[in-house]
Amino acid sequence: MFSGIVEGMARVEAVEKEGGNVHFTFSCPFVDELTIDQSVAHNGVCLTVVKLPGDGTYTVTAVQETLDRSNLGDLKPGDSVNVERSMKIDGRLDGHIVQGHVDTTALCTEVREADGSWYYTFKYDFNPALAAKGYVTVEKGSICVNGVSLTVVDSEKDSFKVAIIPYTHDHTNFRDIKAGTRVNLEFDIIGKYIARISSLA
Repeated sequence: MFSGIVEGMARVEAVEKEGGNVHFTFSCPFVDELTIDQSVAHNGVCLTVVKLPGDGTYTVTAVQETLDRSNLGDLKPGDSVNVERSMKIDGRLDGHIVQGHVDTTALCTEVREADGSWYYTFKYDFNPALAAKGYVTVEKGSICVNGVSLTVVDSEKDSFKVAIIPYTHDHTNFRDIKAGTRVNLEFDIIGKYIARISSLA
């Protein structure tokens, strides 16, 4: 379980394909605090640490389902991803409840500067069946974009906008996002549960 409050950025050091799986090796500021089997969100995708060689890097493995649903398959050495370790049960929930289970990807269609901050617009493929299950955004609701907990602005059927403050821009890979960039989305789990319960009523 995560909160969508990014701890830092990890750099892709190596990408190795093995069958349908891909092994990603990263370096990051807290690598010395990691342990084997620990969960770390990468651009919002929960992955398990499988190797710690002791050289300042760690390795995780993504299966085909993860690659199909996320932008991890786009990664190459030198790229940066947002990383967050799982929440502590006694900590504050500064973002919102994030599972690390990416639902789909979206394309950035516009980045607009707004007097020191930025508005980013994202568009995703609308699926009525999934929308009925809660795969939607709502005005002032929560959305997780590349692992970052954000508040939705201008919610539409297949798109939404978010406002990014300078701190978030400078300390996440939002600074690298431009029109045409593919990002990971995780819709609000509370909305999904409400939609499911409503469908059974």
